[in-house]
Amino acid sequence: MLIDLHCHTFPLSDDSFLSPDQLIERAKAVGLDGVCLTEHDAVWEPRKVRDLARRHNFLVIPAIELNTEDGHVLVFGLNRHVDSMHPVAQLAQVVAEAGGAIVAPHPYRRLTSLLRMDDDFWTMALEQAAAHPAFRHVCAVEAINGRADDDENLFSWQLCARLGLPAVAGSDAHELSDVGTCATRFQRPIADVEDLVRELKAGRFHAVNLTAKTEAREQTWLSPPID
Repeated sequence: MLIDLHCHTFPLSDDSFLSPDQLIERAKAVGLDGVCLTEHDAVWEPRKVRDLARRHNFLVIPAIELNTEDGHVLVFGLNRHVDSMHPVAQLAQVVAEAGGAIVAPHPYRRLTSLLRMDDDFWTMALEQAAAHPAFRHVCAVEAINGRADDDENLFSWQLCARLGLPAVAGSDAHELSDVGTCATRFQRPIADVEDLVRELKAGRFHAVNLTAKTEAREQTWLSPPID
């Protein structure tokens, strides 16, 4: 199954230009099998998610993107909002108690200036990121972000390799053109958030670049480059 793990809609994400209906209609049109609603520091009401899924006959999974002291994280399986700006280690305890999972999105965000310099600065940024203790609490890293440039996604892939963590992909959709740039392919069927959390923890998935040529899109992204 091909699922976009990282999407934002208005009004719960006030920086998004996408309505939930627009997101789902576009996701269906580009061949996705499901989307996750990862609003900024906001949780969807379960009833409203069920209504959306039923109306479109499409898999819609609620999640949340939280802003912590260690950067943003995607949380799956947590059905209530928790206060942001805590260390990831503290959040991880709450998520574990709820039986959820944490994914690290766009890990290059706080290091972008170093990525624009020479190889020494790139290596410094990679080592600095890999040493961060927050990654001990995530089950995967977003190696392809649909709004990132090639250097930023390359950095994320190399970080995956250094950490020995599996890679996911998410469009980080905020507008219609973002939907369908990338997604995560799961090996087993997923019907709800419990299935998704189980498969994330098991590592039965891989990142897919949907903007690559059809014959190369999955082969290119199965394994992270380390050089």
